[in-house]
Formats: sequence, C-alpha cells, structure tokens
Amino acid sequence: MRFEFFVGRRYLQSRAGRRMSGITAIAIGGVFVGVAAILIVLSVINGFHQELKERILGATPHIVVTKLSYAPIDYSGPEDSLLMRIRAFPGVVGVAPFIYTKTLVRSSDAVEGAVIRGVDQSREREVTPITSSVTEGSFAFDSSGVVIGVDLARVLGVMVGDRLNIVSPFGGTNTPLGFVPKVKHFRVNGIFDSGMYEYNSSLIYVSLGELQRFLGMKRMVTGYEVRVRDIYSSGRIARLLTTQLGFPFRAVDWIAQNRNLFTALRLEKAVTFIVLVLIVLVAAFNIIGMLMMIVLRKTPEIGILKAIGASPRSVTRIFMFAGLFIGGLGTGFGAVFGFVVSWLLNRYHFLTLPGDVYFIKNLPVQMQWQDFVVVCVSAVVITFVATIYPAYKAARLPPVEAIRYE
Repeated sequence: MRFEFFVGRRYLQSRAGRRMSGITAIAIGGVFVGVAAILIVLSVINGFHQELKERILGATPHIVVTKLSYAPIDYSGPEDSLLMRIRAFPGVVGVAPFIYTKTLVRSSDAVEGAVIRGVDQSREREVTPITSSVTEGSFAFDSSGVVIGVDLARVLGVMVGDRLNIVSPFGGTNTPLGFVPKVKHFRVNGIFDSGMYEYNSSLIYVSLGELQRFLGMKRMVTGYEVRVRDIYSSGRIARLLTTQLGFPFRAVDWIAQNRNLFTALRLEKAVTFIVLVLIVLVAAFNIIGMLMMIVLRKTPEIGILKAIGASPRSVTRIFMFAGLFIGGLGTGFGAVFGFVVSWLLNRYHFLTLPGDVYFIKNLPVQMQWQDFVVVCVSAVVITFVATIYPAYKAARLPPVEAIRYE
C-alpha cells in the first residue's frame, strides 16, 4: 500500500520532483474553487433563510387557533375556558386572543387597504415580539390609539400623533340614500418596523376591546395566537391541538401559514447546490484528463512496474491514490477557505446590501455542519469516481507493449 501511494504521489510531482506539477495544481484548484464556492453560497443562503424566519416570527405567532370557517369564537375574558385549555397544553408558553379583519384606512393625504389586528396589549407580549419592533412612539393603546407599519404610515403620510379614519362595512347602517359604512377616528400612537414589507405595508394593531366595539363583536374573537417553547415542534403541537379541541377548531403552525414560501426556499437551496456541484464535476473531468495524460506519459514506466511484478490491482491503486490525493487536498483547502470566508462575512459584515432592495443591511451568513459534511463527502466521492477510468486503462496496459511505447 505504501508503494502504490508513493508512486501515485510521485506521478503528480514535476520532473524535478520537489513540488507538484502545474497540471496537478490546476486540478487541485478546480476542486478547491468548487468546494469553497458551494460552502460559501450555501452559508449565505442559510443566513437568508434564518433571517427571513426571524422576520416572519417577528409578527407571526407560532400557532394560530381558529374555527374552520373563521367564524367568530365566543370569548369571555382572561379566564376564558378555551384560552385556558390551550394554555395548559404541553409545550405552550403563551396564548392571546385576537381579531383579524380587512378594512380601508383614510388619512388626510391618501386612502389605503389594510389589515387590522385587534390584540390584548398585555397578552400580545407573550406570543409575538412585535412590541419590540416599534421604532416611533410606543406599543400602547387607549380608546382611540393604533400602531401601524412603517410603510403604511409612509403611504398614508402620517406620523405619531396624527389622526386617521378606519372604515368598515361591518356594523354600518342602511339609509334611504344607501348603505353607510361605519367610520371611526383613531390616533397613531406608534409605528413599527417588523423587517417584512408585507406586514409593514398593511398591518395595523388596535386594542382588542376597541375593535370588538367597532365591529359589533362583543365578547367574540377571531381566534387565539399561541407561542410554544420550541418553534420547530409547533407543527406537532398544532396537530395535537386540532385533535384535542375537535370540530370546528383547527390549529395552523407558522410553517404551514407560509408553506409556499418555505417550499420555494428549500427548492432554491437544492437547485443552487446542484448548479454549484457542476463546478466540482468540471474539476472531475479535469482530473480524468490529467490522469489520462499521466498514463500516456508514464506508459513505459507502467510497463516496467508490471514487468517487475506489479499487479493490475497495484497499478489501479496508484492512479486511484493520485486522484484521491487531488480530491482530498482540493476538498480540504476548499472547506477551510469556505469556513474562513463565511466566518469573516458573519463576523465583520464588510459586504453591505442596498436597503431599498433587501430587507436587511448586511449579508447574513449561517454555517451548518451538515452542509460541510455533505459537500466534502460528495466532492471526494466525485473525484474518486473520476479516477476509475484512467486507473482501469493503466491497469490494462500490456507490459511489453508499454515498455516499447514512445
């Protein structure tokens, strides 16, 4: 085994024998670039996914419990029986009632469609971190106070302290001149920035009791927001809640609420990985070409080795060791370089993103050991497979003809 390894490594060196040949360095460089590129890109993709999850959970509860038809649910107050049943469920750490409805918002400058979310101020802190996203004013309600998204405030042209009108078709009155929707004046108490344009451009928070009176939903809510101890167990807990609560209730976790988005993100990562693996495949073809050139150049030497007793298996091992040396060295250097670059990007944030295009300012990076293992193992396997054909051709050379080869 030492003999095959020594000869295989010697074939990769220059004629002087002191350092590796130029073509060997190019082959190692191809694997190095492929592995490093895959690891860096996957780390950035992981960072984007993690950042997006955090932004989504910044205004979205882990689980939402509603009726199947979104019909109103009877709510008797802080000691409501359904609320207490959900709160006592294993893994649940917070529950809050909410009302969800779509409406029109009118300011002195513009009219815009919006989503109003009526929440219990004291309990909302238990289920979502939206209260920490307030950038102006405070997350505080009074008889006519609201907290709105930063992009919606910009469209409406309002600031903290300004007034706006909320128009709702629910609870309106019929007159001889037609239907008149219900209108109520509110004051902007705070402006929040969740980091997600979808929420910032359409969401308005208002006191649960005030919205109940405005919509005529006395002692009723749309559903319950639920926070769990482990966000990745929310799917299992949601299924158990649906079973325990029974018809007509259902519980939907945060991943199911954004299923299309997360499916697209997983597909994006898979496609990116496949495309970048092509770089390693190109490097593998480079290894095949390089080893075939070595076979042609070293044909007389291979014939001499076989003439003095080297078996076809030994010759095969020589070229497989040579290919594994290239793949292992390129993969090792690529993994180290990918780790260092990813760490530097995560530590120093020297690459900034335009704030008017992306929802973040710096390039996010999250390294996952699973990615490193899969990429490194895949690269070594691909480069090993690339050695099979050249090794086979070398092992099949007849000794006499190989020695006479010019």
